[in-house]
Amino acid sequence: MNLSFYVNDRPVHLDTAPDRRLLDILREDLHLTGTKEGCAEGECGACTVLLDGEAVHSCLTLALHLEGRHVTTIEGLAASGELDILQTAFVEEIAIQCGFCTTGMIMSAKALLLKNPDPTEEEIRIALSGNICRCSGYVQIVRAVDRAARELREVGT
Repeated sequence: MNLSFYVNDRPVHLDTAPDRRLLDILREDLHLTGTKEGCAEGECGACTVLLDGEAVHSCLTLALHLEGRHVTTIEGLAASGELDILQTAFVEEIAIQCGFCTTGMIMSAKALLLKNPDPTEEEIRIALSGNICRCSGYVQIVRAVDRAARELREVGT
């Protein structure tokens, strides 16, 4: 199957099997290794990316669903070598321990903030509910997302 889609705003043309996972395409073909494989069942959230601005598990997203679509990975958030506000907030709020879940958490939070720039703590927790962290707990992670949301609102005003 010949596919044409975008990854981090760059066009990708690929000949691949229609049942191939987006996760494998990102890691093996495009060498974007920030997206992690955790459970391979869509339960842990480590593989979360944005597909047309929506958070999806790349381990469950098949190539046949990619034609003409826009994929954003953790590597696509940094602009001109500068970390995204969410990435910075995660670092500054010490919301990273081992780091394995971090990219999925950040991508889920990004999808939330694209839809809702002023989320409540409950909305943040719901948006992150598909992501599992076994190290840091969620206090710092929720605090980092809230901080990023506040900073984004301040920049927007």
